[in-house]
Amino acid sequence: MSLPSNFGRAVDLSALGKPPAQTPKVAAGKEVTAENLAAELLPLSRTKPVILICWSARSPESMAVLEILAKLYADDKAAWELGTVNADTESKVAQALQARTVPYAVAIIAEQLVPLFEQNYPEAQIRMVIDKVLTLAAEQGVGEIPQEQIEPEEEEALAALDAGKFEIAEAAYKKLLSRKPSDPFAKLGLAQTQLLIRTADLNPEQVKISALAQPENLHLQLQCADLEISSGDVEAAFNRLIACVRAFSDDEQGKAKNHLLELFSLVDPSDPRLIKARNALANALF
Repeated sequence: MSLPSNFGRAVDLSALGKPPAQTPKVAAGKEVTAENLAAELLPLSRTKPVILICWSARSPESMAVLEILAKLYADDKAAWELGTVNADTESKVAQALQARTVPYAVAIIAEQLVPLFEQNYPEAQIRMVIDKVLTLAAEQGVGEIPQEQIEPEEEEALAALDAGKFEIAEAAYKKLLSRKPSDPFAKLGLAQTQLLIRTADLNPEQVKISALAQPENLHLQLQCADLEISSGDVEAAFNRLIACVRAFSDDEQGKAKNHLLELFSLVDPSDPRLIKARNALANALF
C-alpha cells in the first residue's frame, strides 16, 4: 500500500466543538504521521497486524474508544501494534485512511487496509473485533492465531448447553461475569443462553401469526424478534423492534429499546446491518 496523492474523503469534524487549548497525551501505542505510517507501520504490518484509530480531543466518543484500545493493546502484549491518528493534527493521514468521522478504526494486514468500525462500541465488542483481526491476519501468515483460554465457568456453561440445561449455563456465565465483568465471551455467552431460554418453548409459526395480528402487543413483538434473530433473520428482528420503539412510548418504548440493545450484542459490531440499525434506532429516539 502507498499513500494516495488524492487523499480522498475529508474527515467530518464540523459538528464538534473547538479544539482544546492543550491536546491530551495518548497513553499507549504509536502516534501516527504520514512519515512513520509509510516508513514503519506499513512494513510492520507484514509481520503483525496494525490497528489504527482516528480520534479527536473534540470527540468524547473517540477518546473512549482510544482508551479501550489502549487497554486491550496492553492486555495482548505486542500481539498487534496500535497506531493513534489525531485527526485534528494529522488530517491528511486520516483522509488517506478514508476516515469520514471519528472514531474510525482500520486494520492493516500485509499492507492492506481492512476497515473495522466508525462508532463508539463497548469493550466486549471491540475485543471481538480485535480477535477477528488477529485470526484473519494469521490465516494470511501474519502473526499468530490468538490462544483461546477457557475459564472453568465457561466449561461448565458449555457442558450445560450441550445437555440442554440452559438455566445452569446461565448461572455459570453470570458467575464468570461476577468474577470478570468485562469478559466479552462471557457476555456473549450469557446473551446467547438467555435467548435460548426465551425461545425454547415458543412455537415459531404461532408467534409469527399472533404478532402479525396484534402489532400493539409488545410481548409478542419481542418474542417474534427473538425467533427471527435465532433463525438468522437479523434485519427483520432489528426492523421489528425499531418499529416498536417508534410506535410505543414511556415504559413500553424503553422495553423495546433495551431488548433491541440485547439483540445488538449478539451481532458482529462490524456487520453493516447492525450499523444501519444503530443509526435507525438513534433516529427513532431523537
